Amino acid sequence: MKRAIPLQQEISFDALDPQRIRMESARKKALDLGRTRLLVTGVMFALAFSVLGARLVDLSRHGKEGVPKWRTAAQAEIAPHVVARGNVLDRDGLILATSLPTQSLYVDPLEAYGAVDPVEAADQLISVLPNLNREQIIERMNKQGHFEWVARNLTPEQVWAVNRLGLPGFGFRDEERRVYPFGPTFAHVLGYTDTDGRGISGIEQEFEHRLGAEGEPVTLSLDLRVQAILHDELIRTKANFEALGTAGVVMDVNTGEILAMASLPDFDPNQPGSARGESGFNRATKGVYEMGSTFKLFTTAMALDSGAASLTDGYDATNPIQIARFTITDFHGKKRWLSVPEILTYSSNIGTAKMALDVGATRQKDYLARFGLLEASKVELPEVGGPLYPARWSDISTMTIAYGHGIAVSPLQLVTGVSALVNGGVMRQPTLIKVADPDQPRGTQVISEKTSASMRALMRKVVRDGTGEAANIPGYLVGGKTGTADKQVGGGYDKNARISSFIGVFPMTAPRYVVLVVVDEPKGTKETFGYATGGWVAAPAVGNVISRIGPLFGLAPDQSSAVAEIEVGHPMYLPEAKAPRSTARIDGNGNVVGSISDVAY
Repeated sequence: MKRAIPLQQEISFDALDPQRIRMESARKKALDLGRTRLLVTGVMFALAFSVLGARLVDLSRHGKEGVPKWRTAAQAEIAPHVVARGNVLDRDGLILATSLPTQSLYVDPLEAYGAVDPVEAADQLISVLPNLNREQIIERMNKQGHFEWVARNLTPEQVWAVNRLGLPGFGFRDEERRVYPFGPTFAHVLGYTDTDGRGISGIEQEFEHRLGAEGEPVTLSLDLRVQAILHDELIRTKANFEALGTAGVVMDVNTGEILAMASLPDFDPNQPGSARGESGFNRATKGVYEMGSTFKLFTTAMALDSGAASLTDGYDATNPIQIARFTITDFHGKKRWLSVPEILTYSSNIGTAKMALDVGATRQKDYLARFGLLEASKVELPEVGGPLYPARWSDISTMTIAYGHGIAVSPLQLVTGVSALVNGGVMRQPTLIKVADPDQPRGTQVISEKTSASMRALMRKVVRDGTGEAANIPGYLVGGKTGTADKQVGGGYDKNARISSFIGVFPMTAPRYVVLVVVDEPKGTKETFGYATGGWVAAPAVGNVISRIGPLFGLAPDQSSAVAEIEVGHPMYLPEAKAPRSTARIDGNGNVVGSISDVAY
């Protein structure tokens, strides 16, 4: 039987033609070769683009030879691995110092070389950044390295203006700029940072690790409202009396917290260059001065506390005291016997010196040490001055130190010591950091509560009836003490240059705040009848501060002040003074006889 052949096989005989088979084979090889070449070429292009892409990414991050290539203003942001510097806050959480993102201009001299003329580039940059130094720009562009700063901390407008110039080799680096919203108001406390953001004075330096390395905030004890008031009054006082400078402190007597502290002249920490010279000197903590009659508070307290004298004792202040080549006199002497309260009220140098002799050198030094007056303050600032006092504590030293001559301390030390006098006798270290638990203040008992109560009464009498009357703000029961001391010049004193001060405390029924104003070389005015003493110059300033900050703390003026006077235990309600005290070391003519070192205690 004949088998049928399928149609497909039947029509494919031509494919078996040898010539046709050879042609199809050549065509297939050519197609395969073309595909292979295209594939190889595509892979090579892909690899090339991958390498170029990777290089571009690398250059955008690291530049040549590892030099950082920073973003433009539109892309500016703080790198995530950089710790932003912590804020400094006041006691209520208001920002006193913070950091804002900014950009700084740099040049890569090797990249700019040959691409732009240094002189032309400098001229273009100065056209938009006029504060730059032309020669300095040219010098930096001619260096051999890859990185030179041109301008730091530019504003967005300045960055935009520089970008428009299109200068090759120039770029921007993301940085932070430290900003102080209240300018000079907190200058000496906060300090400032350098161009690299490192603290170099004040709180910025003291807490550099916490603020910089850790980026943690620091909450201060300062109160923005109180600081502004104190700063304002210091400016006014300095101007009115044409003084070289002023300083002031406000402290909570129960916690040691500093609510305000200022020094003039001051500076703007937003412009660190303004801190040069006197402007950068913190008179409140770094400066040490003979504080004059304010020291009579400590002499009176130690005499009462040690039993060397009582409120009913008195001393003869009729004649000046002659000792060696020195003469101790009273500014406006009463020239009679004075009771202990009267000695403080009328600020008698003679009576205070005699009282100090009864206390004695040994006990005097001990009490001054208790009040923190013989060592530098431990406040949290790098700018702290140490006290100055004689190496050999002689008779004359004992007497002059009693009324604030021959010993120099900082205003902050004085405030700290007076706080202990009035708060029940507890000495607490001053602090610029907000106290976490004000109900548990630490401290050391340095005088008895009874002595502290007596000092409150005496300080109230000084303001009501004595040299501090200008600080007698109605309804606030202010107590305090004036101080005036001639400044040392060479080996002597300049009678025409003085430190005038007043330290006030309120309210005396239950003291909460102490306020000090110190004025350096004030000049008398027509209104003060030419006087430039503490009572005329500093006491009014303290009174103004108290009248302004009192309402902030809910301390409205007390109209029942007459009753409150009795509650204070005013000395006028004490028994009358006994017969005057006598001392074997002062003869009838006021001459010192014998030696303190010979007296046993």
